[in-house]
Amino acid sequence: MPDAPRQSSSEEGRHTGTKSQWDRIANSQPFKDLMATKKVFVVPAFVFFVLYYFALPVLVGYAPHFMSIKVIGEVNLAYLFALSQFFVAWIIAGLYVKAANNFDRLSKDIIEDAHNSKGGE
Repeated sequence: MPDAPRQSSSEEGRHTGTKSQWDRIANSQPFKDLMATKKVFVVPAFVFFVLYYFALPVLVGYAPHFMSIKVIGEVNLAYLFALSQFFVAWIIAGLYVKAANNFDRLSKDIIEDAHNSKGGE
């Protein structure tokens, strides 16, 4: 059986750390703030998307006359709603990418602080 590929020295150094270091980071206020910041975005976005996604079959099932209203030629509200789900998914993804830039900045600060405090010990 061939040996597993070796990690470069930069990859090895990047992931080293004792359990106590990770526990300190996880218990630090900046890390807790990062998790809270992520939760403020992710939970509402997830709830909105799930409700929006399941609104189509619910509306088609319980309000078929409303959803069959013709808007443009043979295109009805149900078709437009279904098409809008693609756009909503892309909008949420774009908003997440924008928010993730902030998450990455906060994560980088936490990692740098942990690295600096490790060097000062």
